[in-house]
Amino acid sequence: FCQVLLQMLLWAVVILDLGTLSMSLPQISDKNFTAECVREHNEARSAVSPSSSNMLYMSWDEALAVTARAWAKHCQFKHNIYLKEVQRVHPTYHSVGENIWVGTPPSHFSVKGALKSWVDEKQFYSYEANSCKGMCGHYTQVVWANSYKVGCAVQLCPNGIKHFDGREGAIFVCNYAPSGNWFGKKPYAEGNSCSECKDICERGLCRYSWTPDWDPDNFSKNFKVILIVRPIFLILVCISAYAVRYFYPDVFCYE
Repeated sequence: FCQVLLQMLLWAVVILDLGTLSMSLPQISDKNFTAECVREHNEARSAVSPSSSNMLYMSWDEALAVTARAWAKHCQFKHNIYLKEVQRVHPTYHSVGENIWVGTPPSHFSVKGALKSWVDEKQFYSYEANSCKGMCGHYTQVVWANSYKVGCAVQLCPNGIKHFDGREGAIFVCNYAPSGNWFGKKPYAEGNSCSECKDICERGLCRYSWTPDWDPDNFSKNFKVILIVRPIFLILVCISAYAVRYFYPDVFCYE
């Protein structure tokens, strides 16, 4: 009996350890995670060759991260089907880009490793010809000069990732605004670093010390409130409409 009990305790420890591992993937509220996502993107943008005259500094956007998290929860290796629907995936930007990394087991995930896999595609991209000899769209999105907002999320997929692998894995999604990879356009302008910057030059990236009224950072602070209030408001509207119809059945509306 003691041996059976000991085995059960050992299995319990193993299961708890696995559970701890499953919970170890960072959330979008993790400041270290968000800082690393921004840092790795900007390091890649600073290191482009040939150098860029107009590469913007990339900063975090909470709304993009919320969208990335929502799509990552689907655990499927395909792009968000709502990206082309205006303001469906972001309250401000009309165009949003996306990169996806998948891997198994989940312990193989790291922000640095995922970004490296995208940036390594530069070997297949020719800036002069603006063409690819293999997959390079992840790289060109990372270094797209005008894409200055990013939001990422990673999701554990215990039952596997559809269109990739049936084993437990992790999916990492990054969304960008404004979107890059516009047909026929190069990702950035070639020239001396920051030569087209109008304000601050930081490690070869154009960074601005002011925040305009329309900057999505101002909206992201209230983004969660909007997500909560909007469905409540719709419910109240429906209840009000039903109440009017119930208590005043003879009321008609005319155009």
